Amino acid sequence: MPKASVKRLIECNKEQLVDLVLDIESYPKFIPYCLDAKIYEKKEEKNLILIIADLTIGKGPFKATYKSDVRFNKDTDTILVTNIKGPLKHLDNKWVFLEKDSSTEISFDIDFEIENRFLNIVMDKSFQYGLDKIADSFQKRANDLFKGR
Repeated sequence: MPKASVKRLIECNKEQLVDLVLDIESYPKFIPYCLDAKIYEKKEEKNLILIIADLTIGKGPFKATYKSDVRFNKDTDTILVTNIKGPLKHLDNKWVFLEKDSSTEISFDIDFEIENRFLNIVMDKSFQYGLDKIADSFQKRANDLFKGR
């Protein structure tokens, strides 16, 4: 099962970065291989923001859509993402936001398994590289949107 972690210090405040990560429908504008994104439901309950969303990921002839349950906990500044439906056997994804001076440290851990065993082997070999590219994309997007604010 592919697992990877990344940590970055991004020059923006925590609320800006959380809003950027929760703006799932904008992912196709800046995340590599993200072809489409759709939020089906978004609601707030006490200290939680709850989102049900689809992401379509692909390159060339390969394309897959998976539905996720996204939960932002305002008290712990964490986002937990789990798979609901799609080509993933399971998905556990955790974002942690920690404000440091005028920047925010973001930690991102992901553990997932694709239904196709061969693809799991392929992904296991290259996923850290892919996750680093995704983190680069969030960092660049935050710089483009918030630098100097």
